[in-house]
Amino acid sequence: MKESQPSQMKHELGLLDGTMLVAGSMIGSGIFIVSADITRNVGSAGWLIFVWLITGFMTLTAALSYGELSGMFPKAGGQYVYLKEAYNKLIGFLYGWSFFAVIQTGTIAAVGVAFSKFTAYLIPAVSEDNILFNLGFVKISAAQIVSIVVIVFLTFINTRGVKSGKIIQTIFTLTKLLSLFGLIVFGLISLNSGTWHMNWSNAWNLHQLKMDGSFGEYTTAAAFGAIAASMVGSIFSSDSWNSVTFIAGEMKNPKRDVALSLFFGTLIVTLIYVSANVMYTSVLPLHDIATADKDRVAVAASHVIFGNGGTYVIAIMIMISTFGCNNGLIFAGARVYYTMAKDGLFFKKTGELNKYAVPEFGLWIQALVASILCLSGKYGDLLDMISFVVVLFYVLTIFGIFRLRKSRPDAERPYKAFGYPVLPVIYIVMGIAFCILLIIYKPNFTWPGLGIVLLGIPIYYFSKSNSNNEDQSLNTN
Repeated sequence: MKESQPSQMKHELGLLDGTMLVAGSMIGSGIFIVSADITRNVGSAGWLIFVWLITGFMTLTAALSYGELSGMFPKAGGQYVYLKEAYNKLIGFLYGWSFFAVIQTGTIAAVGVAFSKFTAYLIPAVSEDNILFNLGFVKISAAQIVSIVVIVFLTFINTRGVKSGKIIQTIFTLTKLLSLFGLIVFGLISLNSGTWHMNWSNAWNLHQLKMDGSFGEYTTAAAFGAIAASMVGSIFSSDSWNSVTFIAGEMKNPKRDVALSLFFGTLIVTLIYVSANVMYTSVLPLHDIATADKDRVAVAASHVIFGNGGTYVIAIMIMISTFGCNNGLIFAGARVYYTMAKDGLFFKKTGELNKYAVPEFGLWIQALVASILCLSGKYGDLLDMISFVVVLFYVLTIFGIFRLRKSRPDAERPYKAFGYPVLPVIYIVMGIAFCILLIIYKPNFTWPGLGIVLLGIPIYYFSKSNSNNEDQSLNTN
């Protein structure tokens, strides 16, 4: 006799699980790498820290705003549900489609490739320089194969139920938080007063820092563009904080714990990110941060702190960090496709749960797309595309709070957006400015990202037409 499939998800996640998912999904490889590019763009210690502070402010503001939405709609799907309820099914679908095509799957791919790159420090055979297959139009390296293997392995683990995923998430997130805290402490203990003074003596002179050590001056307009370009890396490093909203249907007390998880998780990570960059400026001259080999700033800093063994310390830290990060991304992502399928806007099979009460089919098609992206794009390319699309939808979602306050004034709101309306408005203005500046200064990646979003429009109407035809067929029968 065939075992019946569960019809509902299990409520097995508490506040700690939610907070660990937020923090663990945010901290991948970015904090160890992207400060090099930021430093090249802004050229000074003060502006380096400012970029991380402004990103942290935006992240915390968005997270606090999402708390209101999570209390209103405490179910699986998170941001997709918020956009659908605030606007309509089309806007919700465009987010869900973009989430599947590039946002979540692209992030999973980028983090997976980063895991492989640092594994190569310990096992040189899996280096990105070790090309296994040259197909002419694409070269496949050992690092790409390893990243795919990790994605497939974590996907399999998460098909075995919520408990398996949450155990991995909690263990790896706590480990990397403690490791990062230790790195920051040891780095500050190793502070070089000469380096510190040199970096901070002219901390607010915004200019381009070139690889040869020379400077390039900006016009006023170009300076704003440089800050926006810098924030691509910091926003990517701070993204995926909204993962906990996707698994609200599995939280024990979603109306309370989703909002609290968003706040605690984003606050912890923001403090760590800013502290890590202060530490970098205490042990490395700005030129060394900007010109770190393959942008691996943390490796350069660890050489100063731990000597030659520092490379291995950071490699292990990043392996732990990216492994745990991808577990959180994989775990949360499939819940969006599950909810979309329930609304008739995604593959019907994605809306089914396996015997462990998880959307197994959604997990596997997510793994497939992420694996293809591992083979197709560079880390930086994915990062640029993702950051633009992500902020675009964050702005729409936060504006949705204003729409819902007007259209549903009497709806239950266990938690209201902190600082409303001032902070949400500030985020919207900053987010729009960021997107416009990226369109102007990084059009090669922002336009393709926007194109992917718009491609969802014909797909939506095609899906809706198919769904209507199926319904008519059932009624006829």
